Amino acid sequence: MKALLTIASLTRESGKLVTATVINNAKASGATDVEIHDTVLIASLFCLYNRYVDGLATSLPVENTYYDVLAERLVNHGYSRLPEGYDHLKK
Repeated sequence: MKALLTIASLTRESGKLVTATVINNAKASGATDVEIHDTVLIASLFCLYNRYVDGLATSLPVENTYYDVLAERLVNHGYSRLPEGYDHLKK
């Protein structure tokens, strides 16, 4: 896990920092090719999402209960689209 977190951290800075040495270290620690791939993919996507949200000057909800609703949805439904859609979250 530590080696994968290192890869994620390096990916956050620049994908070019994920060198063969870093990958070999992760493999030596037991990481598979799929785990390394997924780590780079997920870290890259979060970078994209964060830049996208920042670039749009997106504001955060004022009410903390908004996050409780999102947490409940993730716990009970995962990341799948809810059958009723997302309009109820916009209130």
